[in-house]
Amino acid sequence: MTVASLVSALPQRILGKTGEKVPMLGLGTAPGGIGLEDAAAIELIEMAIDSGVTYLDTAPGYERAQAQLGHVVPRRRDEIFLVTKVSTSDGKEAIEKLEESLRVLRTDAVDVCYVHSLGHLDVDQVLAKDGSLAALRDAQKRGLTRYVGFTAHHKPAWSERVLREAEVDVAMFALNFADTRTYGFDRTVLSAAVAQNTGIAAMKVFGGAQAMDYHTTRDEKDRPSALRVVDPHFDHEPAMRWSLGLEGVSLAVIGMYSPEELERNIEWVRRFEPLAPAADKTLLDKGREFASAWGEHYGDVE
Repeated sequence: MTVASLVSALPQRILGKTGEKVPMLGLGTAPGGIGLEDAAAIELIEMAIDSGVTYLDTAPGYERAQAQLGHVVPRRRDEIFLVTKVSTSDGKEAIEKLEESLRVLRTDAVDVCYVHSLGHLDVDQVLAKDGSLAALRDAQKRGLTRYVGFTAHHKPAWSERVLREAEVDVAMFALNFADTRTYGFDRTVLSAAVAQNTGIAAMKVFGGAQAMDYHTTRDEKDRPSALRVVDPHFDHEPAMRWSLGLEGVSLAVIGMYSPEELERNIEWVRRFEPLAPAADKTLLDKGREFASAWGEHYGDVE
């Protein structure tokens, strides 16, 4: 399959109130930053952009990922939708972290900056006048980020509170057919986000990497997904279809290790159709097995 055919067929959706068109597949850079040599990670980023996967998701916590992107961003900034994150509740620290990320990424601004992993932060401080969300709004006025949002893996009630009390442009939630039974972002938080026309990215559509660890050994080309650990023969495509079929979801952000993984995910997005009701029920029934094996693998529900 040629690059041209991949680009021409890659579907896009509107990212909520931002009005931005984004591909239905985004590249998560944690595997590259943590588990790949720089040359391999940079090659994968370039291939993703060439293939129309122009939504690039990164964070300072992904070890070398932002520096790897820094080799690509200056040449291709106009082609990409660039996302980074700040893992702090404090406003001053949020600005410091964002400014450092911009330096490493070698750009003047990102398209979205998220307050990262809400469940691990002090939600009262996040929402305070001197908290990280307010600080990112100030950063937006300064032109450092075009849009402001937050990400959440667990404690869904905290996400509901932020959506009630703050204005956010974009949010990224852990959304997969198994964790619906444990965290249930699709059953609780998603409707509140949709009501505000918040742009929504789905993450962890395959459950994330095993034990949330992206490091590889000399004998590993990648880390298995949480799905593959429980069932080595599980077909991941229905999992993607389930997440992309949720109301309001614009794209699935997936961490990838190889060109083969990228091409496979692109092919699945190209032929995406929502699951039929019978297939949806079968998948959700299967989700009980995964949910039981995983437990509260991102953190506490409450």
